[in-house]
Formats: sequence, structure tokens, C-alpha cells
Amino acid sequence: MNRYFLKTIFIGFAILLNTASWADTQSISEYRLSSPNETIDVVVKVKEGVTYSVEFKGQTILDFSEVDLFVEGYPSLSKNTNVINASTDNNRATVYPEVRVKSAQIDDHYNQLSLQFDNKMTLRFRAYDNGVGYQFVTDIDGSIKVIDELAEFNFASGTTTYFPEEEGFYSHNERSYLLEPISDIKSRLGSTPTLVNSSPAKVLITETALRDYAGMWLTGNGKNGLKGTFPELPTKVVMGEAPWEDRNEPVAERADFLAITDGSREFPWRVLAIAENDIDLLSNQLTYQMAIPNQIGDTSWIKPGKVAWDWYNANNLHGVDFEAGLNTETYKFYIDFAADNGIEYVILDEGWYPLGDLMGTVEGFDVPAIMAHAKKRDVGIILWTTWLTLRDQFDEAMDRFVELGAVGIKPDFFQRDDQEMVNFYWKIADEAAKRKLLVDPHGSYKPAGLRRAYPNIITREGVKGLEWNKWSYDSTPEHNTTLPFIRMVAGPMDYTPGAMSNAIGPAAWEAISYSGKASDHQDFSIRFTRPMSQTTRAHQVALFTLFESPLQMMADSPSQYKKEQTTASFIAKVPTVWDATIPIAGKIGDFVAIARQSGDKWFLGAITDEFARELNVDLQFLGKGKYSVEIFRDGVNAKKWAEDYAIEKRIVTSKDTLALELAPGGGYSARFEPIK
Repeated sequence: MNRYFLKTIFIGFAILLNTASWADTQSISEYRLSSPNETIDVVVKVKEGVTYSVEFKGQTILDFSEVDLFVEGYPSLSKNTNVINASTDNNRATVYPEVRVKSAQIDDHYNQLSLQFDNKMTLRFRAYDNGVGYQFVTDIDGSIKVIDELAEFNFASGTTTYFPEEEGFYSHNERSYLLEPISDIKSRLGSTPTLVNSSPAKVLITETALRDYAGMWLTGNGKNGLKGTFPELPTKVVMGEAPWEDRNEPVAERADFLAITDGSREFPWRVLAIAENDIDLLSNQLTYQMAIPNQIGDTSWIKPGKVAWDWYNANNLHGVDFEAGLNTETYKFYIDFAADNGIEYVILDEGWYPLGDLMGTVEGFDVPAIMAHAKKRDVGIILWTTWLTLRDQFDEAMDRFVELGAVGIKPDFFQRDDQEMVNFYWKIADEAAKRKLLVDPHGSYKPAGLRRAYPNIITREGVKGLEWNKWSYDSTPEHNTTLPFIRMVAGPMDYTPGAMSNAIGPAAWEAISYSGKASDHQDFSIRFTRPMSQTTRAHQVALFTLFESPLQMMADSPSQYKKEQTTASFIAKVPTVWDATIPIAGKIGDFVAIARQSGDKWFLGAITDEFARELNVDLQFLGKGKYSVEIFRDGVNAKKWAEDYAIEKRIVTSKDTLALELAPGGGYSARFEPIK
């Protein structure tokens, strides 16, 4: 037995060769890589190209799928290229996230296979206990032009997918997840992450370490699979039509290549998060583990927290002695509400500057006075901007944000992830970090690793959130019970929960059979300036524990929260970052329950879809001793009056079980504090 076999057996996984001779590299045809616990296996074949398959507990969950990178002037892997070296690595380390989205530490344990080819490319595969990734590396002097990339994902017949269908590459990536046979996707376009049911496991497809390159989207291959597709570099853009010319810049023409980039670099990881049970997806952190590490050094100035948000509620204050709107008095009121409730931030959303000019002022809107009042009340101010105006006035605008005393910015309406736009995200992150500014991108693509490289990218949108209730029926309880298993696996999502006007939506109304047709019921209605949720009040409160966003919005009006102070006070005590996350129970699109730890306190959140549900939650996650628990749950009449809730207090231990009774579209929250 040669030294190579001895080494691979020692570290716990093997590369299989079709010959016993290590020197005869050109005859290598197959390699096998196992995860540390040996539940996941990757089989790589090199023969007139490179294909790989993935097995879970001995069963194939991804059929052989081809990968390739097409660089101008260099042969691709399918053009008679040969492996000149194969190496292996085993990593076991602890990662400590600067911003604790799910946990204070992550066990980063994987086995890695690297195949070096004679075309100056290396292909890496990593096997974790909860997923697989692969990445191209090039070692070429100077710059290169990447023409295209081949990323196949082939599955068995009968496989289904939750497909986030898109109309085109120009998108906010705010989608619903449609469950359908993968064979029906055909040539339709979808964004990532995308979840596939591939028995006996779920496979979530996404990417991370996206830098100086185009984002990956998916389309059907006409059979039983998906394949990556990528937006080419724009060569011509057009001005958006009025009144959106300050934010929209649609792409009119594109180049015939993806990127011009450094020839010596690592490309994005293609990530397959794998889960035997739905709830295993809730603790998956591969997109963070495989991302580029911290690039900014000290992060002590980055402060997670909650935000009193203005745009969702259209500045609708009442019970005040001034006319509410886009004016100084309104935002001083927001600041006072935030300070009185321990809320760290207030956003000045659209309207604080004359659209198209970040250096201008608006009559009746004294931003310096607002900033001074915020500083006096120890509340941070985050300033909204369109990405396009920010780009056109970048240096002076970024300096003005600092001069005004802002602690963060919320650039909006990006709607692209081609190489040019991805690079602009990185520029914003870098320049904001130099100025100690938080960044919350909206109208954005999904998290793809930037948050680890630049932890000041504290959250982002790229999700169909609560605001959709202002103009559609899409933000349903079922949608909310889908998001944690798909979109949230990619990273934080600025869903903006906290609606105080709550109603039984059409889906729940039909499910509980109060009427023959959902359309007969008008409890929920689309209202742009006084929006409401299609869930119970308790459901909205539970989202603060369930939905991960280190910068978490309280979306409704301060007047509504002051009127509903019991609800506001409960929400205000829920942290936005966590020391530990323990999935309790869940099924995609039906229900979800999660326990999270912050210091010596524990929090529990649970929601259901349009159907009432009972869950029994074992409290074994609690530590030793007794805990006082405060519960915010659906009231006995919540199925008819969605704003009905009840508060309970009791003493429990880790040996106890809580019986959760969830109304249609309902929810449940609990806060546990140790009794000392």
C-alpha cells in the first residue's frame, strides 16, 4: 500500500484510484470524499470532464452532475485536461462569528479534496456533516475573462422543489416558494436559495464567497434537474421610467461573458446544504463557514439591535398634537418612543432628502435637529438611500452620512447581482466600515458571504416580507412557515415583523370553514397606508424570536405600539443575536418552533400556517434549576379575532413540557429567566 492510501485512511476518508500507481495520474478516474461522520459521500469522476454525485447514508441524493469553468484562452475541464495533483485536507476548528446570528460559535469540521488540473485550474470539494460544497481556483497571471460556468444539479425522477420563480435577472429577489415537480421547471428562471426534496434528504442549493463575480441563479434542464445560470456583465443600461428614475436602472444589453477578474483567485462556493429532517436546515451555517473571513479587523463598534421603522406604517401617528408625516416632529416622536422602550435605532426612510440628491435638504425636515435629539436620547439613526443616487454621489454622500452623525445606511433597489453590482456591494461595505457605518441592503440578492467578510453588513432584505401585505395576499402564514427552511438558511433576512393590526387572512378563513369561499371573508384587506397582517398578534410577536436579523425592525407605528404597550414591551425584550439555536419542531410550510439562548435567558418561538395546531415542547434545553417564564400566546378567540392574545406567567424546570395551542395563522412566544 503506498503512502497516499496510508494518509487518507489515517484522516478518515479515501480517494479511490483505478490503479494502484499514484504516479500514473492520467489514469485516475474516480475519487471518493466522505464527511467527518461518514453520512455524506461525494464521488468525483474525471473523464472527458468532471462530474460528481452525492450520497446520503448510502443513497444517492444528487445524480452525477457536470461542473466546468470556461475561461477565454484556456481549455475547460472537458477539453482533454488532466489531473496533475490530488491532495486532501481535514479541518477541525471553531469559528466565532462577530455578529452572532445563530450562535456564539460554530464547529467548522470538514474533509476536503483538491484536484489540480493542467489548465491552471483547481477544483475543491468539501464534505461537512450537513452539506457539500465545491469551488474553482485559478492560478493565472494577470486578468482573465470568464465566459461561462457549468453547474448542474441532477436528481432522480419524481423529485420536487420549492422553486422561487423569477421573471428575469432584474429583481428584488422577493419570491414565494412554489412546491412542484422539478421536471416542470423546464426553462423557467429561479433565484437561490432553492430547496429540493431528494429522498432520503433535503438539498438546499445556494452559494457563498460571492466576490468580483456574477451571482448564481437556477433554471430547469428539461429533465429532472436544475442548472446554474448567471447574469452576464451589463454593457448598456437605461434610465428607469418616472417616478423611479432615481432608483431603477434596467439592463438593456449584456456582454457575452460573466466577468473580467483576477486570474489568481478563488471563485464562489457552490453550496449544497443537506438535511435528513426539515428542522436540521434551521441550524445549518455553511454559507457563513465557507465565506471569506473578516476583512475589517475590529468589529466592537457593530451593535445589533431593534429599529423603529417608519415606511411600513407610512408615518401614521395619532394622538399627537402635530401633523404627522415627513417632518422633524414626527421623527422626534419616533426617537422618544425608541428611547422609552430600549429600542436602539430609528430609520429615516424615503423622504428625508430630495430624491436624486443626497446632499440636499427637505423643507420642514431638519435632519441635524433630528440627529441631535437622537444623540441626546442615545438612539442611533440609520439613513435610507437609493443605490443609484448613492453611486452617483458616493464619496460626498458617504462623508455626509458621517457628518450628520448617522450610525448606518439602508441602500435600496439594487435589483441586480451581476459582477458590476456585486462589486458595488463590496465597495459600499468597505467604505462604510472605514466610517463605522452599519449597512442594511434592500432590494438585494440573498446573503452570499459578504456578511462574514464585512460584518457591518448586518442584515439584508432579499425576502418577501411583511410589507407585501400593503399590496398583495402573498405574505401568508404558510409563506412565513416556509422562509426559515429556505431563505433563512442563506443568512439574515430583514422581513420587518411586528404588525399590530392583525386579521384572519383568506387562507386561514377558508381552512376553518367559516365561509364557503375565502373571498367571502373581508377580515383582512389590502391597505397601503394602514397595513395589517394575515396572522394573529401572537404570530407576529413570535417572528422576533424565529426570524434571524441582527437589525430587527419593529414595523408598525409608535402610536400603535404605545396603544398596545404590553405587546411592545414583550417584543422589546427579545434579543436580535443569539448564543445558541436549538430547532424544536417543524415542517416546511406547516409549522416551526425554535428555542434560542441569549446569556442565561432562553426564548421560544413557534408559528403555524393557516391550520390550528397543537405542539408539545420539552424544555430539556433549559439549564439546571427553576425558571420563570412569561408566555405570549394566542387568545381563546384568536381564530375569530386575530388580535386576541393572552399573557401567562409560571415557574418551570427542564423536566417540564409546554403545551402550545396555536390558532389558525397563530403563534406562541416564551421568555425564560433563571430564578437565582
